[in-house]
Formats: sequence, structure tokens, C-alpha cells
Amino acid sequence: MAKPPPPDEKAELVEHVLAFQGYFKVGRYSFRHSLFQGGQSPLIVREVFERGHAAAVLPYDPVRDEVVLIRQFRAGSYVAGRHPWGWETVAGIIEEGETPEEVVRRESVEEAGLAISDVIPIHHIIASPGAMSETCALFVGRTDTTNAGGVFGLESEGEDILVKVVPFAEARAMLDRGEIDNATAVIALQWLALHRDDVRSRWR
Repeated sequence: MAKPPPPDEKAELVEHVLAFQGYFKVGRYSFRHSLFQGGQSPLIVREVFERGHAAAVLPYDPVRDEVVLIRQFRAGSYVAGRHPWGWETVAGIIEEGETPEEVVRRESVEEAGLAISDVIPIHHIIASPGAMSETCALFVGRTDTTNAGGVFGLESEGEDILVKVVPFAEARAMLDRGEIDNATAVIALQWLALHRDDVRSRWR
């Protein structure tokens, strides 16, 4: 369980307005917060990118020692000057009334054609706290990769998703070669590298 925050770190919300609403939303927030040397900050105004909260899963077959990675076009990568296709985990936005575990099970079917039989929580992360409110509940999920692979995604959402089965040793090598730059995928694969023996023992 996470430790409670220090009692001398406090923030006050002064105002919140909707700055932009399109496919995504941007809120404009005014804050004051405590200072490490005492006292209070002046009024700080920040725009925050808001798209809800997400859940992601790294599908893993402990018997075959294989992971499943997906690949799809990403506008943010394109705008950042990177190649706009990259290797990722399965992920989706948590809808009202859903649990993170329900999301990763649903998205695994929609994005990769996979059934997840069990999950282990990895971490609950916030990728860019200076500019985004989105958090991500991250899991490793047990699956059978025997017949995995192909192209999936919902046509109604414009998804065109390549699904690839990768031996774990090769996924580690892809990390070392810098071929995976998606933060969630990097965290999930590094976590599995640290805990793989325990996971395989638990799921065999």
C-alpha cells in the first residue's frame, strides 16, 4: 500500500475551466501549493490534457515463454517526429462502471483476439504528470499464444492493429536495441524480466 503524502505538501484548486473540447479535452486549472521552504506559491495556471484513465496488459504465455505485442498508427508519435508505428501492450480507456481488469480482458479480445485467463497487477502509473491527468493500471495477463497473431481492431474505431507473438528473449533484445519506445510496454517488459521466474511458477 502506498504511503500517505507528507502533511506539508498541500495544493489548493482555485479555478477550473474547460479550455478545449474535441476528440480529446483540455482543462485550464489555477492552483496554489505549499513551498518546500515554507509559505505558499503564487497563483499557477496550467492546461492539462484529459482523456480519462486507462488500463493495459502485457499478454504472456508462461508455458511457451512468449509475449504478445501490438502495433498501430499513433498520431502523437508522428507529431513528435518519430516513426508513427511502434510496439505496444494491449490497452484501453476505462469506461464508466468498468474495472481496470475488465478493460484489459475486453481490449485483449478486441485488439488482439486473445482471451486472458488470469492477471497480475504490475503498477498504477501516471506517464506525464506535468501535462496529463491520465493514469494507467498495468497488468501482465496469462494467455495461450498457440494460435495468436494477425490483424485485429474495431472498424468502428478506425483500428488497424497488427498482433505479433514474440519469444520473451527476443522481446528483451528488442528493448536493448531500442526498438520499443512505448513507455507502458517498456515498463511491463522490464517488470516481467524481473519477475518472470515467479510468474511462470505461479501460472504453471
